[in-house]
Amino acid sequence: MRVRKVFAVLGTLLALAAAIPSGAGAAEKTEKPGAKKPTIVLVHGAFADASSWNGVVERLQRKGFPVIAVANPLRGLTYDANYLRRVLASIEGPVVLAGHSYGGMVGSQAALGNQNVKSLVYVAAFAPEKGESALELSNKFPGSTLGDTLQVIDLGDGTKDLAIQQDEYWQQFAADVPRREATLAAATQRPVNDSALSEGAGEPAWHAIPSYFVNAGKDKNIPVAAQRWMAERAHAKAVVEVRDASHSVAVSHPEAVADMIVRAAR
Repeated sequence: MRVRKVFAVLGTLLALAAAIPSGAGAAEKTEKPGAKKPTIVLVHGAFADASSWNGVVERLQRKGFPVIAVANPLRGLTYDANYLRRVLASIEGPVVLAGHSYGGMVGSQAALGNQNVKSLVYVAAFAPEKGESALELSNKFPGSTLGDTLQVIDLGDGTKDLAIQQDEYWQQFAADVPRREATLAAATQRPVNDSALSEGAGEPAWHAIPSYFVNAGKDKNIPVAAQRWMAERAHAKAVVEVRDASHSVAVSHPEAVADMIVRAAR
């Protein structure tokens, strides 16, 4: 009799244990909502590559966001925007689109008319009005020293590729990044076609899509005065200025950039 009672009690306890989720199951549930979050699409600019987002990607993935760091072709604004537009069209569900530097121009054009793009984040980036070029905007306010550091590669078709001379890269582009890391970035930078920087922008998406800005206080490519002016003109929903940041703010301050992207994703 006693034996039967013991088995009956054990049976009840096992049934209860099966009904209550284990700690592992609960942890799994907290991670799964990440799948419902918007996809974060990151677009690098000139003189960089998609790995320049690594610190930001790591932080966003930790928070459960799906992330795509696009390889921006850097061949021309229309060409690059058309490529990004196709990437965006392949993504299901909501998107937060972030661009660094020239990547901001590409994102502004590619997101136009895409109802999945819920917000735009400009990271030391160009937010052009129709007809404006990157070259025009970088020279709108004094302070850009980029021109003197460029190496020119003649492509033989009337256009040129531009890269930053490797011995100038650290001070010009990434002064607040450890020198060893900046030296690697200088060697692996992707050149931009000069036509991409001189081509006028199309109708920008920031007129219709909420924008967020991370400005770099010691930027030698796009003067911070220009970044502030573009953020104000776009009626940005939020602006953070990283006072001591170089143009490579996403590398040197990935937490500030990731935090703004998370804010734009809410």
